[in-house]
Amino acid sequence: MNRTEKKFLENIRRQRFVAHGDAALLAVSGGPDSMALLHLFAAVAPVLRCRLGVAHCNFTLRGEESDGDEAFVRDASAALGLECHVRRFDTAAVSAAWKKSIEETARVLRYDYFDELCREAGYSRIATGHHSGDNAETVLFNLFRGAAASGLRGIRSKHGKIIRPLLPFSRGEIVAYLEEKKIGWRNDYTNEGIEHDRNFIRNRVIPVIEERFGSKFAPSMQRISEQSGELEAFIELHISRLLEANPGLDLAGGKLHVGAMRQLSMFERKEIVKRALKLQGLSVDSQVLNRITGLLESQAGRSVPVGSGVEVIWRDGFLRFRRSGASPERP
Repeated sequence: MNRTEKKFLENIRRQRFVAHGDAALLAVSGGPDSMALLHLFAAVAPVLRCRLGVAHCNFTLRGEESDGDEAFVRDASAALGLECHVRRFDTAAVSAAWKKSIEETARVLRYDYFDELCREAGYSRIATGHHSGDNAETVLFNLFRGAAASGLRGIRSKHGKIIRPLLPFSRGEIVAYLEEKKIGWRNDYTNEGIEHDRNFIRNRVIPVIEERFGSKFAPSMQRISEQSGELEAFIELHISRLLEANPGLDLAGGKLHVGAMRQLSMFERKEIVKRALKLQGLSVDSQVLNRITGLLESQAGRSVPVGSGVEVIWRDGFLRFRRSGASPERP
C-alpha cells in the first residue's frame, strides 16, 4: 500500500465512512477523480472488509464519447472483479420535459439511480470522487450567487448515505497517483468550456488565483469549508436549545412571541425566522428576513408579505404567519 492509499484509508477510518460489513457503491464516470476513487477503494477494501460495486450513468449527451466512457468503466470494473451497474438516460429529453437545466437534470437522475441501487442491491454507502478543488469551486460558486454564510461549508464530506473520501486530496495528488499506478482515464471535453458558471470558475477564475497564490488556495478553502461546517453544527445545537427554552417561539404553529424575540441577537432572530419560513414551506432570502425582523422594531398591527400569499402580522403579542387577507387569529 503506497502513501496515497494509506492517506485514503486513514481518512475513511477517521471519518468512519465505511465500517466492517458495509457495501459501498462507487460512482464512476471514467474521469480521473472517479478512477482514482475506484482503484483506491479496491486497494483498501480487503483491510476495511467491505463489499464494493460500481455505478455508471450514461447520459447520452456526447454520442460515441458517452458510449466510450461506459465501455471503459465496464472494462475497468471487470478487471478489478467488481459488479458494474449501468443506466442510460435520454437526458436532453428529460431536461426539456422537466424544464430544468441539463446539469440539474443529470444530477437528479444520477442520485435517484444511486438510491434505487441501494434499495435493490443492498448498498449502504454511495461514494463520489469530489476532491479539494471541487470544494473550492463550490465555495466560490456559492459566494458569487450571494449565498449565506452556510454556503461557505461547500461540499459535505458525508451526507446521509453519500460519502466523499477524496475531499482531502488535490487534483495534483489524484493525477500523480494514477500516473504512478499507470491507471488510465477518460477526458470529458465539455468540462473544458466556460459557458456554464462552474466551468468558468474552474477553468478561468481558479487558475488565476492559483497562479498568484500557488498551492495555498485549495487547502485554505478546505479549512474554511470545514470550519464553516463546525460552526453550522454549533448554531443548529444552540438554536435548538434556545427554542426548547422558549415555548413562545412556536415555529410549527407559525407564532413567534415578540417579547422573546426582542431578547435575542439579530443573528438568533434571523436563524429562528429562517426555520419558521422553511416549516411554512416558504423560501428564505435576505429581503424576507429583514422584513420580518424589522417588524420587531415597528408597532403592533403592522404586517409584511413573505411570499406565496402569506404575510406575517404582529398581533396579540406574537408575530403570526397567516394567509394574506385571512381573518385575525386569536390565541
